[in-house]
Order: sequence, then structure tokens, then C-alpha cells
Amino acid sequence: MFSLESFHNRYQTDTADLTIKDRRFRFFVPRSLDRFLDPNDIFHEFPLWAKIWQASIVLADHLAGMPVDPQRQFLEIGCGIGVVGIVAAAFGHRITITEYNPDAINFAKANIQANLSANNGGGGIEVIRLDWADPVLEKRFDAIVGSEVIYREADFQAILNLFETSLTPSGEIILAEGIRKTSIAFFQQASGHFQISARKKTLRSKGEEFPVILAAMRFKV
Repeated sequence: MFSLESFHNRYQTDTADLTIKDRRFRFFVPRSLDRFLDPNDIFHEFPLWAKIWQASIVLADHLAGMPVDPQRQFLEIGCGIGVVGIVAAAFGHRITITEYNPDAINFAKANIQANLSANNGGGGIEVIRLDWADPVLEKRFDAIVGSEVIYREADFQAILNLFETSLTPSGEIILAEGIRKTSIAFFQQASGHFQISARKKTLRSKGEEFPVILAAMRFKV
């Protein structure tokens, strides 16, 4: 049985505060990444899940502003520490958030307990483990969302296959990605099967600007 007490006994954490549409959240983040790095190859499987990315904030804000439909079911891929899914649930959406890394799942569970209660979005969220290369999901979803999941070209086909098998025919995919070669290449490849509309969003923080692609994708008819 997962508990915050056991979580804090296992991990050293800091907190990061985030405000979305005047609602405040506080997330546990790893104090250090050292324990999650491979000492023999720190660039292999770098723990991307352990950071709150600017694209995740953009996506969380976008979902918070979407009308709530009690029948719509969201799936988040690559949820990291749970920011996007927790914000979505807090604003009334029903969402299943997924990760492959077991440490990320533990952080997501802890952040759900810290930010949501049964009467405050907690009943509308669940977290499960998901392998993009071999996804096991019991149903299709009306919307699939993700932020900063397009990093490795080797993952492109697995992600596209996941979209094909897990999205309802009339469903929508919403991705928030930094502007880089891999994200552009992914959307070019995906355009063969999906109608894509994309716009640039800019997150301003501490005097810096962070450009993000916010893309909506639907099956081609």
C-alpha cells in the first residue's frame, strides 16, 4: 500500500510550487538526480521524468482551460512526476496518467496524494505503468495528451502505434513539445496519418522566454 510516509522514507525531496489559473499546487521533486543516473553512462536514460518542463506547464494550463465533459476520458503518456494529470484532474477532467519508470510512478502517486483529495479531483485520476513498445490498455481514450515525450527518434513508431490503438476514432491527441529537430521530425512523420494543427506558445518565467509547440492531432478521415 502506497503512503506518503513510505515515500519520504525512500526518497529525498524538494518541493516546487506552481499556480495554474489562480489555483496553487505543490509538487515533490527529487532533491538530487544522482541516484537515478547510470554512473557508467550518465547520458543514457537520463531521468527526464524528474523535472517540471516548461511544456508541461503549457499543457497543464491548456487542459485546465478546457470545458469539462464527464464522459471524456484522457490518457497521459510520459506523466513524469504527475504535473499535467494532477492539474487536469483538479479542474474536473477524468484522466489516466502513465509512466514506465517506477520511481516516476512513485513521485506521481505522492503528488496525487499531496494535491488531490477524493472531493478535489482525486476520484478522477489513476496512475499506471505503461511500456510504449508493448502497451497494455483495457480501452481506448477520447483524448491522449503528453508533454516533452518526443525526444528519441527510436520512439516515434511506438508512440504512433500507441496513438493508433488507444485513441477513439473521433478522439484528439494534444502534445506540448519544445521546438527542436526531433519534435519537428515527429510531427512530419505523424502527418501521414493525422490531421495536425499546431501553434507556438511562449512561457515567460524569471525574465526568460520558452517557446513551446502545442499541437492537436486527429485521425485523417
